[in-house]
Amino acid sequence: MTDAIQTMPADAPMTRPSSGPWQRAWRILKRDRPTLLAAFVLLVIVLSSLAAPLYATYVAGSDPFRSNLSGRIMLDGKRVKVMQASTEGLGLGVTPIGPTWGAQYFLGADTQGRDVAARVLYGGRNSLFIAASATVICLVLAALIGISAGFFGGWVDKILSRILDILWAFPVYLLAISLSIVLISNGIVIGPIEIGSDSLLLPIFIIGIIYVPYVARPLRGRVLSLRESEFVLAARGLGIPAWRILLHDILPNVATMLIVFIPLMMGLNIITESSLSFLSIGVQAPDASWGTIIQDGQTLLYTRPIVSLAPGIAIVLTVLSLNVLGDSLRDALDPRTKLA
Repeated sequence: MTDAIQTMPADAPMTRPSSGPWQRAWRILKRDRPTLLAAFVLLVIVLSSLAAPLYATYVAGSDPFRSNLSGRIMLDGKRVKVMQASTEGLGLGVTPIGPTWGAQYFLGADTQGRDVAARVLYGGRNSLFIAASATVICLVLAALIGISAGFFGGWVDKILSRILDILWAFPVYLLAISLSIVLISNGIVIGPIEIGSDSLLLPIFIIGIIYVPYVARPLRGRVLSLRESEFVLAARGLGIPAWRILLHDILPNVATMLIVFIPLMMGLNIITESSLSFLSIGVQAPDASWGTIIQDGQTLLYTRPIVSLAPGIAIVLTVLSLNVLGDSLRDALDPRTKLA
């Protein structure tokens, strides 16, 4: 009986269980310092934007959406006006107070006497919310169109591809500006549902639509190659229904591509939203975004440049962090795309 029992030698090497792609990706990402730094910067920006009401109420002590042209604050033990007499030229007019680096008006005031720091935080909330929501809409629509066109082929592929070609034919910003002008002027009325021109749903919808072809086309190409792969052909040969093949064979293989698109599309959507808001066809007053704050600071570039620089720096840091995360995710989840 004992002879039948085979024992493993003491010096036999121990084999580790093979890990999946997600575990391997996580091990790669947590050792990448630039990725960790980008994630930390992005986390700080998101948490700071979410804390905008707390900052405005308990730190700044002011309403960032209400004009405060006649307001006064305590600065170095003295009560000073928020809008100070101009020292340029003939000394006519007023100039907003500059950065105090204190609790109130940390980054100074804008042309309406509003706290710039509080408005940047509130603007970050809207910019990040619009970018994230538009990314979800874009990826969902692109996945439905790209996977359906690539998997079913035939007339389904022809119809969906022609729709993508029509959207692709328009320059992206020209299409976004055209849709924004029309929808913001008239709003959207679908039966009992009415979306006003000042709703954040309009820029979300516009930005989510215009980038669908840029995601759907790569997905379609990926699905076309997967459709001819051996495991899909074997599943079809066994008579497995098409919906099961989609759920169990196609979707898991395109999931990594969709995940990589999330940070990249968010960064692109932030730039697009800021551009539309800067042109006054994105976020509408009284709401604020980083683009509208840059527009507010146009007339103060020579006297109070921080009004435009603060949201501009926030956009640069956010988009740069998202791009670094996107590149790192791509390299970790699909090493074949990494350049030597």
